[in-house]
Amino acid sequence: MVVLHYTVLDLSETLDRLCDPAAEVSAHYVIAGEGEVLQLVGEERRAWHAGAGRWGGVADVNSHSLGIELVNDGRAPFPAPQMLALERLLAALMARHDIPPERVIGHSDMAPGRKSDPGPRFDWRRLARQRLSVWPASGARAPLDELQPALVAFGYDSSLGETARLSAFRRRFFPGRAGPPAADEAGAAVDLARRFPVDAKPARA
Repeated sequence: MVVLHYTVLDLSETLDRLCDPAAEVSAHYVIAGEGEVLQLVGEERRAWHAGAGRWGGVADVNSHSLGIELVNDGRAPFPAPQMLALERLLAALMARHDIPPERVIGHSDMAPGRKSDPGPRFDWRRLARQRLSVWPASGARAPLDELQPALVAFGYDSSLGETARLSAFRRRFFPGRAGPPAADEAGAAVDLARRFPVDAKPARA
């Protein structure tokens, strides 16, 4: 799978941290705001970008994923050159490693409550239009009691509390949403779980 992050730090600070062995953090790629792509770890090697968390049946995400760091503070929009570079890189990685769109996730997806990147300003719908990620069907609605089982079936950690799962799901698919769960959220989760059940087939890289 591919896990997307934001750096919080600027490019120079990001490279200093990712290249410092004492920091014990690394990523396969960094993409600057101007679109420059830097490879720091070979794709065949394990990088320390994900940490604790899981996606579906994958508990050691670092050993089953490629990490991409986007230079962004988590509050600003992602610049067009950066998004274009990300799209080109994702397309190449997905082709080389046979990664399906549903296996492109955010750090906040596999570590709800602990991580928030790539954040509510990231344009997941744009990636989905190019089959570089996934997006729920428009207008889908479902009973509220189907929401949490669907979130787990899509990939969110079953061992976490319902609030953490819903918050992570909202950050990606309903940014800015708050309050009690709603039928459109349940519908979106059910649609994603039906079309992209996380463990319906063996997990791929």
